Amino acid sequence: MKYPVYLENDPYLQPFAEAIMGRLKRAENKEKELLGDKKCLDEFAVGFMYYGLHKQKKSWLLREWAPNATRIYLVGEFSEWQSREEFAFHKKENGNWELEIPLKTLKHLDLYKLRMCWEGGSDDRIPAWARRVVQDEQTHLFNAQVWDPPSSYKWKNQAPEKTKDFVPLVYEAHVGMATEEYNVGTFDEFRKQVLPGIKKGGYNTIQLMAVQEHPYYGSFGYHVSSFFAVSSRFGTPDELKVLIDTAHGMGIFVVMDVVHSHAVKNEVEGISRYDGSLFQFFHDGPRGDHPAWDSRCFDYGKNEVLHFLLSNCKFWLTEYQFDGFRFDGVTSMLYKDHGLGTAFTEYQQYYNGNQDDDAIAYIKLANKLIHQVNPNALSIAEEMSGMPGLATPAEQGGYGFDYRLAMGIPDFWIKTIKETRLEFWNVGDMYHNLSNKRDDEKTIHYAESHDQALVGDKTIIFWLLDKEMYFNMHVKHQNIIVDNGIALHKMIRLLTLATAGNGYLNFMGNEFGHPEWIDFPGRHNNWSYHYARRQWSLAKNEELRYHFLDRFDKAMIRFFKQRKIIQKPLGYPRVQNNSDQVLIFERGKYIFVFNFNPFRSFTDYSFETSAGSCRVVLDTDDPDFGGFARQDTNVVHETHENAFDNPALHLYIPSLTAFVLEKK
Repeated sequence: MKYPVYLENDPYLQPFAEAIMGRLKRAENKEKELLGDKKCLDEFAVGFMYYGLHKQKKSWLLREWAPNATRIYLVGEFSEWQSREEFAFHKKENGNWELEIPLKTLKHLDLYKLRMCWEGGSDDRIPAWARRVVQDEQTHLFNAQVWDPPSSYKWKNQAPEKTKDFVPLVYEAHVGMATEEYNVGTFDEFRKQVLPGIKKGGYNTIQLMAVQEHPYYGSFGYHVSSFFAVSSRFGTPDELKVLIDTAHGMGIFVVMDVVHSHAVKNEVEGISRYDGSLFQFFHDGPRGDHPAWDSRCFDYGKNEVLHFLLSNCKFWLTEYQFDGFRFDGVTSMLYKDHGLGTAFTEYQQYYNGNQDDDAIAYIKLANKLIHQVNPNALSIAEEMSGMPGLATPAEQGGYGFDYRLAMGIPDFWIKTIKETRLEFWNVGDMYHNLSNKRDDEKTIHYAESHDQALVGDKTIIFWLLDKEMYFNMHVKHQNIIVDNGIALHKMIRLLTLATAGNGYLNFMGNEFGHPEWIDFPGRHNNWSYHYARRQWSLAKNEELRYHFLDRFDKAMIRFFKQRKIIQKPLGYPRVQNNSDQVLIFERGKYIFVFNFNPFRSFTDYSFETSAGSCRVVLDTDDPDFGGFARQDTNVVHETHENAFDNPALHLYIPSLTAFVLEKK
């Protein structure tokens, strides 16, 4: 077994070596147990090829795992929704059930369900392995649907290659709310109207939210009911394939926001009490219920559950050619108490018996499987506790995620904006919070995601501008709050990206300061879609200041991509002056200069650097970005020896600006 690099390099982890090695051994043993005579996890995770509805030459074959069931009937339009013996499943070994019916019984788009019977009760169920689930517009009930189009989709484009110097620039997107119309957007609309803008913006990865079927639209896709079904409210399986295929043709990776941390409580639509027992897929008793999310918690100690979830990973990678996953709610998986109310300020909290070692084994196996199926795949952890080894490569003894989201950064920015007056912002704290990461892990930085945009919080632009957004975003309106807010919006994003460990993420619309919050339709807002959409026209309207932020984001992303800045080492700050609020650091041959001081511009600001000349190549104060052109970008800056005979630059640094110098 590989000795973990993070344990080797971090002396503070040594007291926990036994627990760390024990977890790795547990995952190794579980893999052997699951595989049996199979060679690898790729061969094992094929449940979707066995269970569910499958078309054969002369019949349909259905299989289900329901160990507590006493009878199962297939019901649908063909049986007038009645339980008939000719459509009764036959019980096999290990809790499996099977039914074979004539081919003429079902056709494309037919609706069906299972009538599940158990001791003392029965109810209808959507098959756990169903690949297509639709909602009736009149009754609002969900049914499984036969998806058997005349011809299968033919893929046209190869997925992009993950090169050695690849840096994910992630555009987090929700198809349903990606339309400006007052309704639910579709895969086709996203492909035609939004995808070209993502390409133009320079992003190379799309993180698609809410792909798996979920009964409540307002859950943002995080209360999943059918794990193998594409949410039909956005379109058909083939329409999702066209979207992914088109993105691949543009050289864009498409990552799925997958939910394996919990499942919706709904019983008719979901897999809770699927066979009449609450503990088929989930923990029995209180541990089976998530106290914060009102959902069900998987029992990762059960081999059948591991088979279900691992098969789910392979299914999305192969059937839809997704390029990987962003795993939601990993912190909730790692800890028996879901990490609720813990600050995670010391290593002891990672090894105190509160950890779900079965879930940790699943995470390690899932990441191994994903990279067996697709070596180019991206695997990203949404995790806030900082569990050591989580995003360390498996070959180095880690749990195998390629990246972890730097979740502390948006929290830091929102807390700073909310609680500290601008003149007291501490650039030392900024640099520490943005550059603090484990050397053995890759991280993706972001200033804000969908989390900060939801009702109950505010986006960065909303915190900065508040009510002024409603009245003073016209280019002819002079307003100091708007001027400062737009300047800070650009500076915050530039600093977040400039200090990024290995990648960057933006939620759709936030790049141009999309106003207000996200609120899905419900009784509380009279089922309004007003806040569950994206007003792209704001960024295209040159009479409004949003287009300045949009231009800056495009220029910033293009600048970092073309010069491959994230691939360069991040240097220790040349200047970290908290009283001046000036921060200066280098990355390769690029010097990043930030002045967060709202009152003072500095003339002949001196700092030491390597000898030579340089010039400004990106400036937040550029008029094209809504700035005031206080920096002469044509000037070539030369170093001069200072009093200590060291080369130094002397710069004019305007208030509330940031710029980048390129050394010659």
